[in-house]
Amino acid sequence: MAWRFGMRILGLASTLVLVRLLAPADFGLIALASGFMQSVDGLMSLGTEEAVIREAAPDRAVYDTAFTLTALRGLIASVLVAVAAFPAAEFFGDPRLGPVLLVVALLPLLDGLSNIGAVDFRRNMTFHKEFALMVLPKLGGILVAILAAFLLRSYVAMLCGMLVNRSLRMAMTYVMHPFRPRFSLIAWRALVGYSVWTWLLSLATLLRDRSDSLFLGRMAGTATLGFYSVGAEIAALPMTELIEPLGRASFSGFAAARHEGGAAGEIFLRLIGLSALLALPVGLGLSAVAAPLTRLALGPGWEQAVPVLQVLAVAGTMLVFGHLSQHLLSAHALLGRLVGIVLAGAALRVVLLLALIPGFGATGAAMAAAIAIGMEQGLMIATALRRFGIGFRGLLAQVWRPVLATGAMGVVLWGFGLGWAPGDGLVVGVVVGAGVFVVGLLGAWLLAGRPAGAEADLLGLVRPRLG
Repeated sequence: MAWRFGMRILGLASTLVLVRLLAPADFGLIALASGFMQSVDGLMSLGTEEAVIREAAPDRAVYDTAFTLTALRGLIASVLVAVAAFPAAEFFGDPRLGPVLLVVALLPLLDGLSNIGAVDFRRNMTFHKEFALMVLPKLGGILVAILAAFLLRSYVAMLCGMLVNRSLRMAMTYVMHPFRPRFSLIAWRALVGYSVWTWLLSLATLLRDRSDSLFLGRMAGTATLGFYSVGAEIAALPMTELIEPLGRASFSGFAAARHEGGAAGEIFLRLIGLSALLALPVGLGLSAVAAPLTRLALGPGWEQAVPVLQVLAVAGTMLVFGHLSQHLLSAHALLGRLVGIVLAGAALRVVLLLALIPGFGATGAAMAAAIAIGMEQGLMIATALRRFGIGFRGLLAQVWRPVLATGAMGVVLWGFGLGWAPGDGLVVGVVVGAGVFVVGLLGAWLLAGRPAGAEADLLGLVRPRLG
């Protein structure tokens, strides 16, 4: 969590500076180029790191094969992006996109040449090393981007930051880990089964996650896409800073439990409860104070991002349940079911985007994404519960108190005009909302007899640090 929180603070700090130096169309252009590059890169994703983590005792041949596959994937992705750069610029109707894509095409290659030995940081759960590996290059990239923005006042500044970030990260993988990979495909049979399903899952995820940017950029232009991308980035905070770190760590834990023959159901439910306790109030709170927060953080001219933030922040609270379910199913190699669920969500999202963008623009794209997220996350948690014999009553026992306290917070903010209103009561809204949630949560927990769960887990973490 500290790693992701540090990354997000740095990213938001960069955004808050850059939105005052660059135009919304600049953000839209970079978002379109990044989305295109990540789409092509996702086509080649093989999940080699996860495959190594799932191995009970990987040897050097496994590491070398994983490195070779990753390097080949990065090289092919970079070539494909470079070849498609100018045709893509013509398709999207923006001649600036071609040169930008030529620069962005270097990023997959830099990632592919990173030291595969660094996967041991996840495998051995030494996450403090991952913290340094991700945060320090990010800081270097942000400093370069801000300096370049002051000098150039152009989207080129963001490109400079991206290149510095990826280059430093690649170099640090070799500095921080003694393993020196060699090119080899000796152990390809040990990795290919899991990697093929991971590739299919990546394709489905790619279609789902990039459809917003691709359709919105094509149908509404880069300026509208800029509003959407910034609003969506802020709305994703609960997911990226709270839920994804738990998921990343839980994958290693679920894989270890699978090797040792342990039951993952109880740990899964406790993580769901902790995720709900942390993410539900933050997501609903972001939606409630979207207008004053956007005005304070982004300044004038970004009002069109407000409804995007309001819709997607609420939708993001549903990711609490599906994200950890996905990691549990993935650790047990149940990837076929995941592919089907993600494809269904992607198909629904594409249909809704085509229907809602013409009439509602960025807000319509947000509504389409929200509906599709709800359907997909429901299928994900239902599959996990059924597969591992977890009753719905057990899930409800972990989440009803955070859900009740979050609902009470929303009612109070709405009733007193502090939420979903154009006023300037940001600080008051945050303080009142947080107070209502904490009182409601602790009250429900005490009335329930202080059961084991997220509240007890959180208190167990806090008490030693408070003496």
